[in-house]
Amino acid sequence: MHCKNYINGEWQPSSDGATFEQRNPANLSDVTGLWPQSPVEDAVAAVEAAQAAYPAWRALTVFQRADYLKKALALMAERREAIAEVLTLENGKTIAESLTEIDAAVKEMEFQIHEAIHLCGQTAPSAQDGVFAYQTRVPLGVVSVISPWNFPFNVPGRKCTPALMAGNTVVFKPASLTPGTGEAFTQLMVDAGLPAGVFNFVTGGGSTVGGTFTTHPAIKAVSFTGSTEVGKRLNQAASANLTRTQLELGGKNPMIVLEDADLDQAATAAATAAYACAGQWCTSTSRVLVPESIAAELTQRIVEKAKALKVGHGTESDTGMGPVCGEEQLHNILEYIEIGKGEGAQLLSGGNQLTDRGMKDGCFIEPTVFGGVRPGMRIAQEEIFGPVLSIISVKDFDEAVGVANGVEFGLASAIYTNDLSRAMQFMEATDVGLAHVNMLSAYKEPQLTFGGVKNSGFGIPEAGKTGIEFFTEHKVAYIKFR
Repeated sequence: MHCKNYINGEWQPSSDGATFEQRNPANLSDVTGLWPQSPVEDAVAAVEAAQAAYPAWRALTVFQRADYLKKALALMAERREAIAEVLTLENGKTIAESLTEIDAAVKEMEFQIHEAIHLCGQTAPSAQDGVFAYQTRVPLGVVSVISPWNFPFNVPGRKCTPALMAGNTVVFKPASLTPGTGEAFTQLMVDAGLPAGVFNFVTGGGSTVGGTFTTHPAIKAVSFTGSTEVGKRLNQAASANLTRTQLELGGKNPMIVLEDADLDQAATAAATAAYACAGQWCTSTSRVLVPESIAAELTQRIVEKAKALKVGHGTESDTGMGPVCGEEQLHNILEYIEIGKGEGAQLLSGGNQLTDRGMKDGCFIEPTVFGGVRPGMRIAQEEIFGPVLSIISVKDFDEAVGVANGVEFGLASAIYTNDLSRAMQFMEATDVGLAHVNMLSAYKEPQLTFGGVKNSGFGIPEAGKTGIEFFTEHKVAYIKFR
């Protein structure tokens, strides 16, 4: 890895020489790289480079831009294993999970390239004789992408591809926990031959790099994935320049399991969605809502699956769950576990930091299950972003839907039932952006949009047909020809 910024076609250190360490969450004594702790001046230089490159990039046809991105796509597939290794080293997720993320990024990128090629305008009849009227879409200019550490490769692909295909130039800030994965994505653009300044990569703090990429007057749009708190501040700062924002934020995703459901299937789905990526998907299931009549049986199955999950280094092939991504995450999750116990929830499984079997220097937490959780408890209301699952007993379907909706978030939800009527009622009532019947709360496909409601998202959602819409402006033309 370069461990440098990429600005105006050149790899370069921070202008003041400052750096920060990235540490392997499976072994915090392992420093994987020293990355530029870039000052504002470096972020400004990246924006100015993108601004200078914009006219020539915009002037290319969409097919010419696609040629560059298709080269990057081919390189992504070729480097699949190498990128996955970097991802696991920085994030901690298992190699299998990292490979799945790379594969998802390939599909996302492929869809957005072809979606841009097929992006067409619209003609309309005019009220005046001899007037041809039409509407088209044009790029915005310089746009910024600020990506998260939980999906540090897939999310940049999902955001940067439509931005570039639309004719914008990009400044990209990766999460400081996963800069090497961001560098691997950037290297694809470099090796695909993108002209200098079209794609720029800068590491550093949110208040310096992130702040500049939000408030610089040349920035026309910001696509951000991260916490709700940070997203709200970003949106407020961007509004000073009327800069559009696309915010993918937190979640507190419920799964309802009804009496007629296949309980083993539901328990497997709950455990998978709760503990994949150590519970650090924004679409992870964090609450299971179940009628009292089957609560004990379902709980027993979920606890058994949680206890059977092997926690260990993501590089080991038999690991079912890796570490959480860093010391701050470790301490926050352990604090929430103590909060849950203090609120009177029953700790049924897990709840401890793991330090045996080579894990003493890492950020490992047991898959945790709480029972006896009441809807108003903090562990049932606040995003923990870790391997902690709360099981809440309810009287009936109506109460389950009310509890599911009774949080500030609205990203994803799921229901397990064989009752078509209840399934359809749920799909109508669930207050989220992604709803599922007899499927994981985390499931998505690239041809459909991805975004939440309430405090889980803001602006035009990413992916699907709106992926490129966010990065374009409407233009209407009237042509008098007689």
